[in-house]
Amino acid sequence: MPRLIILLLMAWLPFLAMSQPAEKKDPNQQLESLEKPLYSPFIERYMLDELKQLRTDMAAQKNELLQQIIDRELTSVDRGVSYATNAITYFFYLIAGTTSILLLVGWTSIKDMKERVQLLADEKISELVNEYEQRLAIIEQQLNQKTQHIEQNREEIELTREMQSLWLRAGQDTNPANRIAIYDHILKLNVDDCEALTYKADAVLELGEPQWAANLCHQALKIDPDNGHAFYQLACAYTVMGHFDEAVRFLSEAFVRVETYRDEIAKDPMLLPLKDFTPFKELLRRIK
Repeated sequence: MPRLIILLLMAWLPFLAMSQPAEKKDPNQQLESLEKPLYSPFIERYMLDELKQLRTDMAAQKNELLQQIIDRELTSVDRGVSYATNAITYFFYLIAGTTSILLLVGWTSIKDMKERVQLLADEKISELVNEYEQRLAIIEQQLNQKTQHIEQNREEIELTREMQSLWLRAGQDTNPANRIAIYDHILKLNVDDCEALTYKADAVLELGEPQWAANLCHQALKIDPDNGHAFYQLACAYTVMGHFDEAVRFLSEAFVRVETYRDEIAKDPMLLPLKDFTPFKELLRRIK
């Protein structure tokens, strides 16, 4: 660039010299007075060579700049490829490390891992199934128990209804033999029914069977030793059989347990033979 400036100054020096203030002359005279041309072919050739060289240098610089840009782009591409290569390499290293760890713990393959996971899932499901089966078994057992309890209650209700019906029939029937049959039916349903035994003894006494009535009362007392009605029927049975001392003793036991019997003594025809018996009179005085 400095060389170009120097060349331009040298080319313009004659013109600058001519531009200096001088005496005004006639142009024609000036042309006639010129002794040499205003420019030199050497200088022109030199300037052309310098311009050519300048263009060559500028082209070289452009090529150099393009080369630098291309080199930088190639460097960027190389870095990207290197980064991608390293990432893929590290990824494969990670896979290899994971596979090594799986091999160390016994999982030799993905298939083996899948089978182990499935095995664990099956075991867990089996545990849940067993737990629910146990719960269902417990629920079924409870349902069976409740069903049995309901069935027992139903049978007891039916038995109670039937016995109530039999007691109602016995209370309405005036025939001792029929009542005895009804009481026997009640005793088939409930062998330990003390009330049925004592009321059967009462019916037996009406048929004139005091010994049979006494046996029934003793059976009732084996079941319920504090049954006042059994003691009262024993007293009646022993009175009919003529055992007044035993009759008074059983009457005393009956009064201890049931005080309302004192009002029935005067009305009960079975106890009339005791009216003049001294121990009976003393018993009446005590209870009054």
